[in-house]
Amino acid sequence: MGLIAQLQQLTQLITAPTPTVALPPIPPSPPPVSPPSPVPSAPSKQQTRPKLSSPPDFSSEWSSGQAFLNSCTLYLRLALEQFTCDEEKIFWTLAFFKDGCAAKWSKNLFRQEVDTGIFPIQFWTDFKQQFRSQFFPVNTEADAINTLEGSLYYQGNQTVDDYLDSFLILASDARYTDPWTLVVKFHRRLKLNIQSQIATMPFGRPVDTDLEAWCVVARRIDQVQLANEAFQSML
Repeated sequence: MGLIAQLQQLTQLITAPTPTVALPPIPPSPPPVSPPSPVPSAPSKQQTRPKLSSPPDFSSEWSSGQAFLNSCTLYLRLALEQFTCDEEKIFWTLAFFKDGCAAKWSKNLFRQEVDTGIFPIQFWTDFKQQFRSQFFPVNTEADAINTLEGSLYYQGNQTVDDYLDSFLILASDARYTDPWTLVVKFHRRLKLNIQSQIATMPFGRPVDTDLEAWCVVARRIDQVQLANEAFQSML
């Protein structure tokens, strides 16, 4: 091939159109991935509190003054969020003063507020102190001793549990701490048939310085007798 033919061929190659190369299709962009939604946690179980009983109405009996004040104090401690200040606690307590000297004392406090523009008792601790001075026995220890040493204090128709509750309160108020004295006082005031069964036990009789053991045995005998009485009533 001559030089001229080579130049013509080269020229044709240079001037020839470039073939179009098909490109692969561009894949669509994936949609944006949203972050996973948080899984809602299971609702926490709401804490339930025991239903509180309001104290009973109070008149003025000295024998029930301590029990009433204990009942009020317990309620106030367990339902503290219901009261925003001491004044609310005092007014709530006075709402139970319905009869007798208690109602008169409450009425006198509100009369003083009308006269002076200020309620005469501002703090719960002061209220409890004045309540004790008004409605507690003057000499609790002497009264308890007189009851335990008197001839009218007996178990009677009470269950051993009820008798024991009152006995322990009186013994505490009387400041009886000697184990032998406590057992003697407890024993003497039990029902005669319970006394006799404990005193004549052939074995397992509690010693005379162990009040707790006496209480356990007395309860057991009392429960057996109550069960037997219930059985006999069904015949």
